[in-house]
Amino acid sequence: MTRSPTIEERRQARQEALAAMETLPTEPISVRVSTAVKLTGIPRSTLYELIKSGEIETVKIGRSTFIPYRCLRRLVEG
Repeated sequence: MTRSPTIEERRQARQEALAAMETLPTEPISVRVSTAVKLTGIPRSTLYELIKSGEIETVKIGRSTFIPYRCLRRLVEG
């Protein structure tokens, strides 16, 4: 039989999780196409055209398409 964590153990785990989050980067490494549309305001069809032309790099993982965040920054910043 396992026991449930005490309040103090839960508090300690929460503090450790918050401390770990502080060391994470503030920008994502990559985003899905739907998120890229929201972040940039560029229409989905235009993003796919930019991907097809090679102006935006993508990474496929399974059936998902990700756009490296650095590519979006470069596109928007000019």
